[in-house]
Amino acid sequence: MQIVVRSRFASVAGMRAICAAVAVSVTLLVGCGKKEAKAEPNLLTNNNSGNPLTAPVDYLGAVNQARKGAVNTIDKAGLNKHIEMFNAQEGRFPRDLNELVQKGYIQAVPAAPQGMRLDYNPQSGELKIVPQ
Repeated sequence: MQIVVRSRFASVAGMRAICAAVAVSVTLLVGCGKKEAKAEPNLLTNNNSGNPLTAPVDYLGAVNQARKGAVNTIDKAGLNKHIEMFNAQEGRFPRDLNELVQKGYIQAVPAAPQGMRLDYNPQSGELKIVPQ
């Protein structure tokens, strides 16, 4: 007759192995579940097809849109700075943007981006770039 002695540690190790196997199985099942594809909005351009073959074209379009946005921001920020300088020195806002040129604050009024126009309010000194 053979006596089999099971130690308490053997049963604990077996339980740990079972728990680990169950945890791995649950993780795999949850991770492999069906997910709904969320369409993330493209902030730079709306013509992103998601096709790898058109990726270079999509990239160039996004770069061009970003460049236009950056130029608009820089031009608007520069004009606002000159409007504030005019206001500080003259005690009023310029009647129009051409007055900034006449008084020597800027060399020329920058052209508005294509399809946009500069909207200047002489009462508040507020400058906006708005669609035509």
